[in-house]
Amino acid sequence: MNKKYELIYEGKAKKVFSHDDPDKVIIEFKDDATAFNALKKDKFEGKGKLNCLISARIFELLKNNNIPTHFIKLKNENTMISQKIKIIPLEIVLRNKAYGSLCKQTTIESGTDLTKPLIDIYLKNDELNDPLITKDRIELMNIISSKDLELVIDLTLKINGILKSFFRNIQIQLVDFKLEFGYDDKNKIVLGDEISPDNCRLWDLNQKNDTIVSLDKDRFRNDLGGLIEAYSEINRRINDFI
Repeated sequence: MNKKYELIYEGKAKKVFSHDDPDKVIIEFKDDATAFNALKKDKFEGKGKLNCLISARIFELLKNNNIPTHFIKLKNENTMISQKIKIIPLEIVLRNKAYGSLCKQTTIESGTDLTKPLIDIYLKNDELNDPLITKDRIELMNIISSKDLELVIDLTLKINGILKSFFRNIQIQLVDFKLEFGYDDKNKIVLGDEISPDNCRLWDLNQKNDTIVSLDKDRFRNDLGGLIEAYSEINRRINDFI
């Protein structure tokens, strides 16, 4: 960015800057990769650009399907302009297939197709290691009203339907994903953060013998290598399809 904007917030994967319009922000995607609550860290040149481009395409897809999001437009290849929103401190995880922490915390076998999508809600709090949280605890902590929580859950299910179909069209299985929501200046709930291989578990369907080929951050988490190649493949397929 040529003009110097105020840094409002810096997270693990993004920086949020002020904008000339006080109702907007500039979000810059970083090349940093983190896993296990940032206990594992690295940097991959080009990762921020790929996540920004992928997120922008998916936000556009969702907006075209009447899902309210904070996304306005791309500023450049690794920066987007978005509505300024007040983030709700909850991480909404939707699972279509059993994998990862669900299998570690239950007796469900890894790879099991779930009969219906499972929604897990986590408190967005690094100090507490983002614990799984119940609806009653959310109400007890006065984080969000029951009505608004139901709206968030409804939006998450709608997003899942749109994304599952979209990814299937580009030969990718949407295993699970994490969303964050916030309130805009009219106190309306909108989808925030990003939707990219950083917060979606994406498996390549162009495989034989049920071999799992991850095209997401599991390549970093599990030391599989080829993270930039995987993200580039996602970006290529999206661009070829849209």
